[in-house]
Amino acid sequence: MTNEVRLAFAHPSERSEATSGDDPLDRISLRDHIVDVDIGAFQAERGTTQRICFNIVVEVRSLSAPVEDDVDRILSYDRVTEAIAFELAAERLNLLETLAAKVADRILFEPQAKRVFVRIEKLDRGPGALGVEIVRSRKTDLTAVNEEPGDKVPHPRVIFLSNEALRSSNLTGWVDQLEKEDIPVIFCVGADGVPTSQTGHAMTQRRIDLLAIEQNAWVLASKDARCVVVSTRTELDWAMKNKQFCVWAPSKIVLDAVDGPSVQPRDAVALAGWFAEELQAYQLWVVGENPPKLSAVGVRAVAVDQSIL
Repeated sequence: MTNEVRLAFAHPSERSEATSGDDPLDRISLRDHIVDVDIGAFQAERGTTQRICFNIVVEVRSLSAPVEDDVDRILSYDRVTEAIAFELAAERLNLLETLAAKVADRILFEPQAKRVFVRIEKLDRGPGALGVEIVRSRKTDLTAVNEEPGDKVPHPRVIFLSNEALRSSNLTGWVDQLEKEDIPVIFCVGADGVPTSQTGHAMTQRRIDLLAIEQNAWVLASKDARCVVVSTRTELDWAMKNKQFCVWAPSKIVLDAVDGPSVQPRDAVALAGWFAEELQAYQLWVVGENPPKLSAVGVRAVAVDQSIL
């Protein structure tokens, strides 16, 4: 038991060695890599950074030929720190467990990686270090795969509907038209125009204004059963791949974004433009409003009284 307790708190490299089989793999490790991160599920953790410590061990397949002192033949330490940086920049997360899983998955995409131990600890949340440790193994052989994770994520058509468009008798016909195309569709809306509570406080007002948009998203969903309200990137990715019409509920994605939108929720068209660029959308169509100017996404204005295609 004493040895098990010691291993539980030992560096992941010792845990890797203790759990290796008869044919142990080579290992590379990252020790005490500390980054300032905005992470956490509690409101007190939002909008501020805390120190997060990473300890990672990657078990790698043995090379069939000599290394010959060639860095291109091995898994570089940089790929481990880059995996951390990539996931921290992708979105704000609530849980260390989520971050650990994302980092592990990205490392395991490297052809040499076979098994990875990821330990992440918060250093500033108490008198000691609070953390999680996970172990993930390669499920398939990726040595012949050259694409990066996410290459197969679809590029949707984002369609902003004004309140006039939302109330239009053409709405069902537009959805019928879009259903015939093989392009994922995400609808965005603004608030319904009814005055919202005013708090005089920027952070709380932002949340209230986002919730006002989400109320209108549910109104759209009530008008056509094919339109499903979604709030997370995971739901969006699944829905796009399965040809489901989405209605974006923006609170979670906006509040969790590392580099969030500079526009306010009250400017719902501009917010839809930010969202379209974040998703690397194929197009942004704006029905019944003046469209924003975007550099990375094609934009089209559509009149409420015309066919959408």
